[in-house]
Amino acid sequence: MKVIGADIGGTHSRFGLFETKGRRLSLVHTETLPSAEYACLDDALANFIKRVDVEPAAAAFGVPGPVRDGRSQTTNLPWQIDERALSSILGGHSAILINDLEAQAWGIEWLGEDDWVALQAGVPDPEGNRAILAAGTGLGQAGLCRVHGGYRPFGTEGGHTDFAPATRLEMDLLENLAARFGHVSWERLVSGPGLENLFDFLDGRSAVPGAASLDTKEPDRAAAIARAAESRECPVCIAALDLFARLFGAEAGNLALKMMATGGLYLGGGIAPKMLVELRTGGFLERFRAKGRFAELMASIPVRVIIHPHAALLGAASVAMRRLLEST
Repeated sequence: MKVIGADIGGTHSRFGLFETKGRRLSLVHTETLPSAEYACLDDALANFIKRVDVEPAAAAFGVPGPVRDGRSQTTNLPWQIDERALSSILGGHSAILINDLEAQAWGIEWLGEDDWVALQAGVPDPEGNRAILAAGTGLGQAGLCRVHGGYRPFGTEGGHTDFAPATRLEMDLLENLAARFGHVSWERLVSGPGLENLFDFLDGRSAVPGAASLDTKEPDRAAAIARAAESRECPVCIAALDLFARLFGAEAGNLALKMMATGGLYLGGGIAPKMLVELRTGGFLERFRAKGRFAELMASIPVRVIIHPHAALLGAASVAMRRLLEST
């Protein structure tokens, strides 16, 4: 049987068609569609099904926002999503909405040693909980509770909790962003748009403005900032990426503590795999471990960057497969 696993993002919506055999999944076809080109998920799904010319037996969608009663209003997209409408496009077959980070969390069990890069080996606790943090267009967070010898993923909206500054510079940053946005969440800092916010803040304070060093033709401004930092041609970009890594580490540590993730903290999303050097050599791990009396515990938690390109699709597809198995 065929199932669809989808990872819906503010920038891109990724769809994967999978073949199921027992409890195994094999990726048959995948496509990435620009989310902004579609009025709703229904249209994007209909386009994908038309192109693959297959009626799947079930589909699961990881969506950026909370899911309640089979519905979701996406956080970084003007889409209202309903399982019933999606099911009708699937010919009446099951359509399952889950939080996008819950989908990525389900994908972890399908990964092997070659599918992640370790930032901190730690001392893995085989009976410990896990957690996953993903920076991209937004900042997603999820937990994996250890239960009955396995893991039960669950989504959260932790990326929208209050940013907590730890230095004088970060206090000034909070004041700056509060004047712009009112509520300042971690997502305002640790995300693609967050990197832009950090650059703008630092550029406004710098005696050597960095805006002139950026490629103004680059549609993805965050990518331009990261590229200019890596080429060492823009001092403000370098400072923004360094601050980004430090804040990323601080919130990763917060999540690991809240989830008591002694089984491992995983970094998903599109940003982390692209800045492995900065995460390894910058202040990420320093801030991850800087939890006062719990510094020793933080040093024992494995920290891994997921580099498998289809982890979220695998996770979503596994949820669709589970639904099929439960119904037979």
